[in-house]
Amino acid sequence: MTKIHSSAVIEPGAELDETVEIGPYAVIGAHVKIGAGTKIGSHSVLEGHTTLGKDNQIGHYAALGGAPQDMKYRGEPTQLEIGDRNTIREFTTIHTGTVQDTGLTRIGNDNWIMAYVHIAHDCIVGNHTIFASNAQIAGHVQVGDWAILGGMAGVHQFVRIGAHSMLGGATVLIQDIPPFIMAAGDKAKPHGINLEGLRRRGFTSAAITTLRTAYRTLYKAGLSLEEAKIQLAELAAQADDGNAHVQELLSFIADTQRGIIR
Repeated sequence: MTKIHSSAVIEPGAELDETVEIGPYAVIGAHVKIGAGTKIGSHSVLEGHTTLGKDNQIGHYAALGGAPQDMKYRGEPTQLEIGDRNTIREFTTIHTGTVQDTGLTRIGNDNWIMAYVHIAHDCIVGNHTIFASNAQIAGHVQVGDWAILGGMAGVHQFVRIGAHSMLGGATVLIQDIPPFIMAAGDKAKPHGINLEGLRRRGFTSAAITTLRTAYRTLYKAGLSLEEAKIQLAELAAQADDGNAHVQELLSFIADTQRGIIR
């Protein structure tokens, strides 16, 4: 049966699976839906049109589904969607979207979100990401699968963070970071590919070698971005292993709106 502490406040209309656990003094709003096996820590507030999947672990004092910190917002019923098996630790804030934009903030599956993280309105976070404590991302940021954000990293609105990339602690990111790249500093500068992360995720030695060549082409060859894109396209056509990853890199660069870190 659902385990709800006697001091928790569950508003009429909230939908809780029978296996959900709600800690002391937590507040669950009328439009919240919580899936099987999810545990909500004490003093947490879940509000707005917020949906959580199964087996999530929500720490104490988390605030999920609050109104966006966007001056255009006028109280419209926007949404927050959180997938399965996410860990969201203490004092994290994740806001709903804004109707003028996507109207939706989405967190995928199997993410590890540490204490005091802020994820703003209309952000899209993929799967298997790590947000270290105090990482802060502004509105409309997109975070690819397996990306890692170091503690106190700050990300400008509308920036994209590519899959398998890594931001160092206290990094300030104001432009897109392509997939597979490590970056750090104020402002963020590239520091090679995320070699250890790629090895842990099963990338072959040949694929990693190809990505190293791609990195040197993009950042070390003294080429303009357009010249580098031409050479990357040739590399993608020639490489036996890793060509799909180079193509992913090219596609990411082609879609950038704010430019990539250089």
